[in-house]
Amino acid sequence: MIRRLTVLLLTALVPLSAVLAGAGQAQAVGYRYWSFWERDGGQWVYATEGPSTARPADGDVQGFRFSVSEDSGDAAKPRGAADFDTICADTPAQDGRKRVALVLDFGTAADAPSGETPPDGRTVCARVAENATTAQALAAVAKPLRYNTNALLCAIEGYPESGCGEQVSGTAPGGETSGKDSPATGRDASEPSDAARSADSTDGDGGPSLGLVAGIAVVVFLGAAAVWQVRRRG
Repeated sequence: MIRRLTVLLLTALVPLSAVLAGAGQAQAVGYRYWSFWERDGGQWVYATEGPSTARPADGDVQGFRFSVSEDSGDAAKPRGAADFDTICADTPAQDGRKRVALVLDFGTAADAPSGETPPDGRTVCARVAENATTAQALAAVAKPLRYNTNALLCAIEGYPESGCGEQVSGTAPGGETSGKDSPATGRDASEPSDAARSADSTDGDGGPSLGLVAGIAVVVFLGAAAVWQVRRRG
């Protein structure tokens, strides 16, 4: 009987492991947001601070990419030309002002919120005061901008029309079907908070997944049934 009980429980645990694995995959999430990048040595580097505090120098190239990603490690980089001389060729230098080249990448259709179509990406040269931040440079050439109550950049040139760092299920590197939540403070105003990541480990109501509950219930039921059989035959 003990052997039979063991076999019975193992039979239940095998499909349960598959259920739990599938539940973990289903719970994978990302965040839809505008990421902020700096051009360094011909390469895009994820910014170490937010655009509201970054103060680029004359001749710098900075980029923004709207996409869906789990964290900065798999965030999609801006696409298109990123050469200062090309972007700012038609914007002459001016005393007391600086020029900042901006690359605006509105992402792909897969990145877009439901019902919205991303505009074509473009580059623009902002000529601003010498002490201007990246956010001020962006405001000079890419209005309307939209921020949330935590000063998180939510929209550039009105895109997207709604939403701000919303959570999206089913992450995929490069921003195909996942998204990103972002804090207003920290090393980068466009990177998700630890609290948001922690919340992702549960379902939307903060409780355990349905698959986990169902799997445990199956094991408990089968265990109880086996004990009942032992007592009945004893």
